[in-house]
Amino acid sequence: MVCLMNPKVMIILGSLSDLNIAQKSIDILETLSIPYSLKVASAHRTHEKVKKLVIEASNNGVEVFIGIAGLAAHLPGSIAAYTHKPVIGVPVDVKLGGLDALYSSAQMPFPAPVATVGIDRGDNGAILAGQIIGITDEKVRKRVSELRKSYQDKVEKDEKKLISKISGEYFQKDFIPDYNEITEVEPVTDKVFKESVETKDSPLVSVVPGSYSDIEEAKKIAIVLDRLNISYDINVISPIRYPDKFHKYIEDMENVKLFIAVSGLSAHVAGSVVALSEKPVIGVPCAVELNGMDSLLSMSNMPPGVPVATVGIGNGRNAGVLAGEILGISDPEIEINLKRLKYKTADL
Repeated sequence: MVCLMNPKVMIILGSLSDLNIAQKSIDILETLSIPYSLKVASAHRTHEKVKKLVIEASNNGVEVFIGIAGLAAHLPGSIAAYTHKPVIGVPVDVKLGGLDALYSSAQMPFPAPVATVGIDRGDNGAILAGQIIGITDEKVRKRVSELRKSYQDKVEKDEKKLISKISGEYFQKDFIPDYNEITEVEPVTDKVFKESVETKDSPLVSVVPGSYSDIEEAKKIAIVLDRLNISYDINVISPIRYPDKFHKYIEDMENVKLFIAVSGLSAHVAGSVVALSEKPVIGVPCAVELNGMDSLLSMSNMPPGVPVATVGIGNGRNAGVLAGEILGISDPEIEINLKRLKYKTADL
């Protein structure tokens, strides 16, 4: 028998037509045994209902919101306007392949971030919620780990199934049957900043710019983290140019609470971090080519099981705020600093 308790996650749908996407979130939350609530409210047609729901839920134990909407998709942003809790946006494909909803969700102004996942990826939205809650809930963290392992197992099963069906004359079925670990070289990473707060403990956040061209965006993140009194480490390291160094650095950061990946172009940094860590990963796309559209799409539209909480193009400040919203769930001091930042609109 399940003990009734206040939900930790509130799912809000823009309309009943989004239910099939919400069902993906529901299935994951059930698997992770996370109590949740489900509501239908429109940012435009029932704005007052959204406001009252979010404020009441924030005051009664809800730790994460998931807003699911298509078209203009202002719902996640409307939720973010009335809470200092993390808001996850799930854009829905109604028109234009869902790109209109994706842009509406991700491109939020400071200081109201929406952690946007891929189009129609209700499952990734719920997994991200589980990762956030898992920062302080060990049982949920273990369930998220088991769920991620199930996605890995599925890939292995699919490979075996595929190989069994191929009977080509030149097909080398037994080539490299065992995937042995590659010995990695000890890296020497380039330090850009020292941790913002001197502490014997590990930093709370690791900020990972993919190249020196991303430093300005990383500085914006650092300014907000300093304002919120959140300790951090920043290293410039590319998973493409220095894959072994990158892997070793992520391993060294095993005690951080979350990662912030900053990169342009194909945005491999965010994808590489989320592949190597089960901690929440915030992605900051940068405009290098194509006005940053390539990095935005590469970060947000991750496959099932590996979400990236993507903020707007060149909006490192919102990544810092989102980190504060996540960490403020369990840290009263960060929560106080966050409220002061969000509701008094400090000029950074």
